[in-house]
Amino acid sequence: MASKVERTRCITCDKEKRAVRCEGCLQLFCYEHFTDHRQYLSQQLDVIEANRDLFRQTFNEQGSQPHVSHPQAYLLIKQIDQWEEESIKLVQQTASECRQLLIQLTTKNTNQTETSLAKLTEEIRKSRKENDYNEIDLKKFDEQLKQLAAELEKPTHITVQQTSVPLTQNDLIFNHCIHLYTIVVEKCSPVANVNVNKTWKQYAVTVAGGNGDGNQLTQLSRPYGICVDDDHQSIYIADQWSHRIVKWKSGGNHGYVVAGGNGEGSRIDQLNHPTDVLIDKNTDSLVICDWGNRRVVRWSRRSESSQQVLISNIDCFRVAMDNNGDLYISDWKKNEVRRWKTGESTGLVVAGGNGKGNSLNQLSGPTSIFVDDEYSLYISDHHNHRVMKWCQDAKEGVVIAGGQGQGNSLTHLAYPQGITVDKSGNLYVADSGNNRIVRWSKECRTGTVIVRGHGQGDKANQFNCLGGIALDREGNIYAVDMWNHRVQKFEVEQN
Repeated sequence: MASKVERTRCITCDKEKRAVRCEGCLQLFCYEHFTDHRQYLSQQLDVIEANRDLFRQTFNEQGSQPHVSHPQAYLLIKQIDQWEEESIKLVQQTASECRQLLIQLTTKNTNQTETSLAKLTEEIRKSRKENDYNEIDLKKFDEQLKQLAAELEKPTHITVQQTSVPLTQNDLIFNHCIHLYTIVVEKCSPVANVNVNKTWKQYAVTVAGGNGDGNQLTQLSRPYGICVDDDHQSIYIADQWSHRIVKWKSGGNHGYVVAGGNGEGSRIDQLNHPTDVLIDKNTDSLVICDWGNRRVVRWSRRSESSQQVLISNIDCFRVAMDNNGDLYISDWKKNEVRRWKTGESTGLVVAGGNGKGNSLNQLSGPTSIFVDDEYSLYISDHHNHRVMKWCQDAKEGVVIAGGQGQGNSLTHLAYPQGITVDKSGNLYVADSGNNRIVRWSKECRTGTVIVRGHGQGDKANQFNCLGGIALDREGNIYAVDMWNHRVQKFEVEQN
């Protein structure tokens, strides 16, 4: 390992002594320090051997697993074990919810049958006791009994629907699906012209924005409210953080600024974080919730210079209009909805207004609102995780969706945002906290997931904070995907 040389300086003590050169590091050491150097090398070898032993132990542990032939497979096996455990929990949770829901739905029918049977039994008992019956009574009793039997045998219109959910674990993609089952009430009550089998494509088409956060004509910045103009095949979007309303034509690759767009401000030609917009066809104008300026304004669609402040000093969040042209405004801070008739200076509280709370006469952070042809008011009660329906002149509302706390089952909602109602009375909810869109058929106590969120993200089947939603006359769904700065269109599947 070493060769002798004449006197020279030791690299350690820096003294002139007879020295030897290490063939590894090529340094010169005196005899004393060469021994120390060799000891140091021996210690380094000990460390390497210890690490070797640890590696062998790990290798042996991994190799002891069945069917594992590569060390990296051990880590993948661990991921698969975790995937298996989480999948089982998901399936068990879904199955439990389905059982509870099925029992809840069938119990209601059973209770009704039991009540009718008790009534029939009492009539028969009374007739026999008083000896007061004839052939007509006997025929009536027999027909009632047959009717009860037929009701019991009649199909419940409840089905178990299967959906395939792909499972992904980090970077390891499993090319398999687990099949989740949900209880679906196909028809809760006879409603004309309702296609209970209507489905929507689960991968959306981006019809506005989707080019990052910005204020260019191809971009949106945290959009919120939306309305559809079927007559002109266009959509209007409240582009909140760009302080403008933009119009996107069907198939267009950019939008048109139709209100605001002159920077954040309170001038009559400016907007400040607008949150909603609707079309007033009677005046050919747009009605806008100018949230940051605490006002509701009207912008003519015929003249860019024609603007009007309709309502001032209101913490407006969303706006709706009934068939009479009356405006309904949700007030986020006062937890109420007010109605303004044309020419009125003070609106009338038509929902809430009793402080923040979860009672039937209270609201907590109302967002989206909708008014139907019967002047019933639908309210997205954000912090109560429910949707309320207030009939005209009612003193309190009725929970028609959610209302059981935050959750992701078919009876729950999580921070609902946009809502809309079709002509058959079916309610559509942007279930923002669950990244999904849910439909509640009329009189149903459970929802049906019609656009299933596949986790938070920016893919065509994902959302990142849902805002407003709207339907066109074909039933296609437009969903504002706020934090992805885009509007997604889910088309009706042609079955």
